Parts: sequence; structure tokens; C-alpha cells
Amino acid sequence: MSEDAGTASAAPGLKAERTKAFVDAVVAIAMTLLILPLMDSVNDSAARNHTTAEWLIAERDQLQSFLISFVLIAMFWMLHHRLFVSVMRVSAALFWITVGWMLTIVWMPVVTALTGQVDDDPLQKAIYIGSLIATTGILLATRIHLLRRPELHSSARADLRVGMSIDVSMIVLFALALVIAIAVPAIGYLALFVMFLTGVVQRGVSRLLR
Repeated sequence: MSEDAGTASAAPGLKAERTKAFVDAVVAIAMTLLILPLMDSVNDSAARNHTTAEWLIAERDQLQSFLISFVLIAMFWMLHHRLFVSVMRVSAALFWITVGWMLTIVWMPVVTALTGQVDDDPLQKAIYIGSLIATTGILLATRIHLLRRPELHSSARADLRVGMSIDVSMIVLFALALVIAIAVPAIGYLALFVMFLTGVVQRGVSRLLR
């Protein structure tokens, strides 16, 4: 038996496959639930004999919220999936950290419907973007836990530190987007486009972590 295999068999916790499948299912359901408010609005528009153009105009805010949230959840899943590819065992602590991460994902359809159907206000922005910060923060906590528990995974410490720098960069940029969205209401959730600067900020954070 190889040294890696012996380490994996001796590591505490549950095998990771069931947890990975659980996460995938939860994310898929959350992404599907994002569309429900738009489905309801189609039925309402049909009952009122609205044209397609009238529906698009009336639901433009909900459409924007749907697209942004769909892309963000897909991004979060990709980051989580890349991290868990190397996870072989799931400790009790790692499981509950993952449950917390899934909670923030399941919450996304609720805040997405809120942003698309309720009048805009600073609290709404704080809840929505704050949820994104929470999702990223829990992913950061996952990496820190794995850094401290090398027996659970096969990732190199350097890779985990790179991931941590990405998480920290995203948290900083989400916080910046929140400030912009509240300070400049005309920009609103379009402030989330600052996330395109993640690579630039990440390089600076990597230097600090080193």
C-alpha cells in the first residue's frame, strides 16, 4: 500500500464522495429556484394579455437579478468544486462548515427575488451583497480548516494559500461593491462588476500572505 493510500485510510471522518454529491445537488436546486419568480411573472403577464415586450420591460429588474445570481452561484460552485476535488475525508467540523456554505447558497434565491420584486433600498443591498460576502467567507474558513488538517486532503499548502488569497480578494471587492451600490444608487448591483478586478487584487493579497 502506498503512503498516500495509508494516510487516506487512517484519516478520520467520512469519505468525501457523499458530501460532494450533496453539495452538487443543493447548488443545482438553488440555481433552479432562481427562475421561479420569472415563471410566476410569465403566468401573470399571460393573464393580463401582456405582450412579450411588455413582460421584458416589466421584469427587467428581476431578469437582471436572475442573471447576476445565476452567474455568481455558478462561480461559487466552481471554486468549491475545485477545492473539494482533493478532499478525501470529511471531518465533523468540515461537514458543518460545508453545511454553512450551502445555507448561504440556498438563501440566494430568496434575496434574488427580493432584489427583483421589492423596491430598492440600502438594507436590501446589504442583505444581498452581504450574503455573497458570507459565502466567500465560509469558503475561506474551509481552506483554513484544510490547511490545519492535511490528513483530510491532498492539496499542497501553496495551492490552499493561493485559494485563500482569492477568497480574501473577493471579500474585499464584494465589500467595495456594497459601498458603491449604496453610495451611488444609480449604479446599484452593477457595482458587482468590480469582481473583474479579482485577479489584480489577488496578486497583492498573495504578496501579503507570503
